[in-house]
Amino acid sequence: MARRIVVGVDGSAPSAAAVEWAAADAERRGLPLRIVHVCEQWPHSPGGPAYCAKALEAAATRARELGAEVTTETLTGNVIDDLIGESAPADSMVLGSRGLGGFAGLVLGSVSLAVAGHAVGPVVIVRAPMQARHGRVVVGYDGSEHSRAAMEYALAQARAQGAELRVVYGWRTPMFSSYAAVSGSLLEDAFQQQVRMARERVASWREGNPDVKITDAEVCEHPVAALIQASQTADLVVVGSRGLDAFASAVLGSVSHGVLHHVTCPVAVVRPREEGDRPCGRG
Repeated sequence: MARRIVVGVDGSAPSAAAVEWAAADAERRGLPLRIVHVCEQWPHSPGGPAYCAKALEAAATRARELGAEVTTETLTGNVIDDLIGESAPADSMVLGSRGLGGFAGLVLGSVSLAVAGHAVGPVVIVRAPMQARHGRVVVGYDGSEHSRAAMEYALAQARAQGAELRVVYGWRTPMFSSYAAVSGSLLEDAFQQQVRMARERVASWREGNPDVKITDAEVCEHPVAALIQASQTADLVVVGSRGLDAFASAVLGSVSHGVLHHVTCPVAVVRPREEGDRPCGRG
């Protein structure tokens, strides 16, 4: 099966924005688009089968207007399980930040958060239609396995969009025992050592991808704060699902969780694929 982009829809405004983002991504990367709607069979689901068919049809019509090659399917299982299952053979999964069933005050719904935490491969969360283009993709990179997968996806996106790739590394001041006196100069030396290491990591990616403009920024602040700041001039922010500091059992690290909740542009959360999970045709 050829790789494809999958977008889950439910008729909400964020899912409509997700369709537009997914259709544009499919068109610029030459990939087919699969649109799915999970029509849950429970008494309070909105509208029943007629609503499900209408939501799917509207999404497909919009995607075709944007030039995407589209297939559609209505699924009837559990929405989270079905979307996670759809992610396995896909290049990427795209979702709106929250659906019709979420509380209005939430910036991220339970379905989007669960799929981002458990899906195979990249999951892109879209809040709203893009109002302006910046020509920049931002990626958080700390050298971990998950951040390397994020870097690969970010490079593919930057290349397809003809955009600059901005690599951000935020260094958190380590927590020391209250019994240890640490001078400012020692902290500065430690930070500069981290900066050198981060720049060396980026240099190898720059050498291997001369067709993409890669810039880097190393800052002494929490990675979430650094990525929120960088997102102000980004079309997409990409993070690994977990970084160096995450617990091995955590499905989402604190950085990816924080970015999902606070960054307003589209966010891609990337988990490394196992060999058996790689979609056919993937380069």
